[in-house]
Amino acid sequence: MMKLKFGIIGFGKIGKLRKKIIEELDIGKVVAISDPSAQKSDLEKDIFLTKDYKELLKQNIDCVVIATPNNITSKAVIDSLKANKHIFCEKPPGRNLKEVLAIKKTFENTKNIKLKFGFNHRCHYSVMEAKRIMNSRQMGKLMWARGFYGKSGGINFEKEWRSSSTVAGGGILLDQGIHMIDLLNYFMGNFNEIKSYVDRVYWDIPLEDNAFALLRNNKKQYAILHSSSTQWKHLFRLELFFTDGYMILSGLLTGSRSYGKETLLIAKRQFENELELVGNPMEEEIYFDDDRSWYFEMEDFYKCVLENKDVHEGSIDNAVEAMEVVEKIYSLDSTWGKTFN
Repeated sequence: MMKLKFGIIGFGKIGKLRKKIIEELDIGKVVAISDPSAQKSDLEKDIFLTKDYKELLKQNIDCVVIATPNNITSKAVIDSLKANKHIFCEKPPGRNLKEVLAIKKTFENTKNIKLKFGFNHRCHYSVMEAKRIMNSRQMGKLMWARGFYGKSGGINFEKEWRSSSTVAGGGILLDQGIHMIDLLNYFMGNFNEIKSYVDRVYWDIPLEDNAFALLRNNKKQYAILHSSSTQWKHLFRLELFFTDGYMILSGLLTGSRSYGKETLLIAKRQFENELELVGNPMEEEIYFDDDRSWYFEMEDFYKCVLENKDVHEGSIDNAVEAMEVVEKIYSLDSTWGKTFN
């Protein structure tokens, strides 16, 4: 198996995790790292270390993993594309739609370069199983969905870079809500009508801590979205309602395990027979005890590079579609939109 040479731009918690996954999958070797605070003593002796990612791009590497704060992301992606490097980039793909469209324009001028974004929730076992069941049509047609995604905040929440408008570009919607938006796009397609409320209801930060949205697509499917950092617990829940039943994805296996058990609840509609208990259908609940999503998406990226295949999951089009929804949610709130624009 051919091994690729990787460079990592941004060597914080996520950058270190990506290095670990690359090594465990045995798909390549990390030969260069760029980070303002990384120490040579913490790395293997043969790894090139620099504070300037442009110096990293001059090295003999095939691929770049970008795991930087949001204010660096789009510039690093564009410079990496211009250096003809394959790129795996963490979400969000930029601070706003303008930055992501600039990435797309640059990418369209490249040839045989692979660009993948880390929308890893598509690779969680519960999501993959729900998608499989939906595609089998055993639940009928998808009518509407309801998604909740957020976190508890924390004692240092107001001091984190994610709470800086200049660095982050957006609050909880851009940080975590974008994952739920990507999943709604994944199950339902793109949305053309959006109503939204965006607000800062508790935290003393210049960004939103709550975003509420009602979405509709051309197929007249509806979705409800709530992303929050004031629910005082980590929460992930996606409910999918079909003509013949429903599926509920609850919890999410992560490194911290703070989102609880990852489960998929499946139920078929039961009200045709009057002898059956109306309103309380039989439910099957599946538990998942492992999270390989980070590994699956990196394996997919490796195969796309090695076999010169197009990226389908986490593509630049997926990134643009998600950011279009994010931007509309911000701008269509009558009050928040004035600040956003």
